[in-house]
Amino acid sequence: MPSLFTDKVKITVKSGNGGDGMNSFKSFKGYALGGPDGGDGGRGGDVYVVGDKDKGDLADFRFGAKFTAGDGERGGTNNRFGKGGEDVVISLPLGTLVRDAETGKILCDVYTDGEKKRIVRGGNGGKGNVRFTTARRHAPHFAQKGEKTQAHTLILELKVIADVGLIGFPNVGKSTLLSKISAARPKIANYHFTTLSPNLGVVKYYDKSFVAADIPGLIEGAAEGAGLGHDFLRHIERTRMLVHVVDISGMEGRDPYEDLKKINKELKEYSEKLASLPQIVALNKCDVYGAEENMRLFKKKCRKYKTYPITAVTGEGTRELIEGIFAVLDTLPPAEPVPSDEFVYERPDVDEFFVEKDEQDAVWYVTGGLVDILERNVVLSDPDSMAYFQKVLKDKGVIKELKRRGVAENDVVIVGGVEFEFKE
Repeated sequence: MPSLFTDKVKITVKSGNGGDGMNSFKSFKGYALGGPDGGDGGRGGDVYVVGDKDKGDLADFRFGAKFTAGDGERGGTNNRFGKGGEDVVISLPLGTLVRDAETGKILCDVYTDGEKKRIVRGGNGGKGNVRFTTARRHAPHFAQKGEKTQAHTLILELKVIADVGLIGFPNVGKSTLLSKISAARPKIANYHFTTLSPNLGVVKYYDKSFVAADIPGLIEGAAEGAGLGHDFLRHIERTRMLVHVVDISGMEGRDPYEDLKKINKELKEYSEKLASLPQIVALNKCDVYGAEENMRLFKKKCRKYKTYPITAVTGEGTRELIEGIFAVLDTLPPAEPVPSDEFVYERPDVDEFFVEKDEQDAVWYVTGGLVDILERNVVLSDPDSMAYFQKVLKDKGVIKELKRRGVAENDVVIVGGVEFEFKE
């Protein structure tokens, strides 16, 4: 049984936590308590995505996946840094858009083979106790904890990269045409929806070439999701031009010109930009009895698009069609990746704080990035650490803001996990 083509999935990624700083002192024979020598913790691993031309779809992530980078190691004695966490590199097929699931913002477009982009940065390592020495604090007995990171949900959306999109109703001969003009060997049979995934083929003509994509057959209502609908309309969005394949024989009882109008109507309802792409028409199955009369009527009604009569099964007329495609492509700008929204996952502002009062309990709460940093630094049982804590509150303006807001003597103030009574 053929595997199901997968072109849109959700995954969870998490960069590594930073390693804790080391709290230690030099110790050697005859001098048990030397100066502080605790090193910094290692930085957590990053999460990257990389383009892989050998991947065809997102089937590896079909049932959801979680990717977690390695945590940084704790700092060592003798001022040694902890080892950094291992990075995670996620291989994705070319043409994959990476979005933040919460905001829908585009983080990047994986467009080139081997292209590597960082999605989430690892947490910073904590500072060792040697980093907290001052002229007045010679022997700090505390170190900073590593920065903790959050998991993020991403949406991966594959949009096939091709110069030319072959569109049309099911069973009009798109797969057969692709197999004749390129080395691609898509599954071909005489029933609707043989093609359940886009097939790519490189068409070479002397010293020139282009990539063509056989897009699964569209039906009425595709723009609203009927049939294969949105699942595959997105794959036409990257193409520079369209080749509309029409069954000119009318052997299935449909009017070729009405088929053309219906498919173009679906394109327009899905995307005005898509409908405005340059388009030529391949009139297929010209070898069938009655096709010549249908072609005459079709050309009489359709004057907007240039037409090329072909018989895909034998290859007749395909050379002229290829030349016509190149003539259009030569007038068009090269395809480019979708620009990102310059979205990055924000890290807390280490100087930002907020003061709020719970009127019912008469308790003051201080929150924000500054508090997150303090929580990593403070060791409640250590007097030096608490002195450092109080100094930071004063230097950063927290005490001043509490007074401005009306804090009273002996009011309870909670800063992160530290609770104390306010004293002048």
